[in-house]
Amino acid sequence: MNEERYILFDQYLQDEMAVEEKNTFEKQLSEDLEFAAAFETFKAVHLQLETKFGYEEEREAFKENLTKISNKHFNKHKVIPLKPWHYGVAASAVILIGLLLYNYNQNPSFEDFNHPEKAYFTERSNANATLKEAETAFNSGEYKKAIPLFESILETNDTPEIQYFYGVSLLEANKTKKAEAVFNTLKTGTSAYKDKAIWNLALIKLKQKDFKACKEILLTIPEDYEDYVEVQILLNELE
Repeated sequence: MNEERYILFDQYLQDEMAVEEKNTFEKQLSEDLEFAAAFETFKAVHLQLETKFGYEEEREAFKENLTKISNKHFNKHKVIPLKPWHYGVAASAVILIGLLLYNYNQNPSFEDFNHPEKAYFTERSNANATLKEAETAFNSGEYKKAIPLFESILETNDTPEIQYFYGVSLLEANKTKKAEAVFNTLKTGTSAYKDKAIWNLALIKLKQKDFKACKEILLTIPEDYEDYVEVQILLNELE
């Protein structure tokens, strides 16, 4: 992929194209498989950069540092120099090019990919007080408080949904072995939480810095998993 493509992809994602340019771009996406594949890869990495450098102050500091390093490197080795291209609101094409040129492939961290979803049990008519309390504790990040509440609920309501949020609570509370057991049980089932459980098993290995095992688990997640883009991003970082 050349620099012009990076800029083009970034402009499209930032919605900075004129209508005619946008139509031409989308036509090429539908007709050129290689172009479309390159764009999907860019989007995946772009999303991860947006997560890592989402705060303006951090992003600006990173840009400044990258510019200094890249100018020194390019002048020394006579590689195509970085130009003052547009930086979008999110992580820019320049940052992406810089990261790829410098093989910025530090091992991914658990924190980068750990984003527990919210629990919404009480929207149902059969919700009870303990379930409401567990939901509140979970969504407030009080996982140690949520654990015994989920354990109490599971005595009479042993559903994959409750098991899943119990497992997440265990993982967030650093009770890794118990969490792994819960997710392994869900993995062998056929519920809607099966793939989510596998993803969390991969996160456990990531937290333990067992990158090989993490990758092996990720490769078992089907492409129709709702957050498969996260799977792709993590796999890319593990390469």
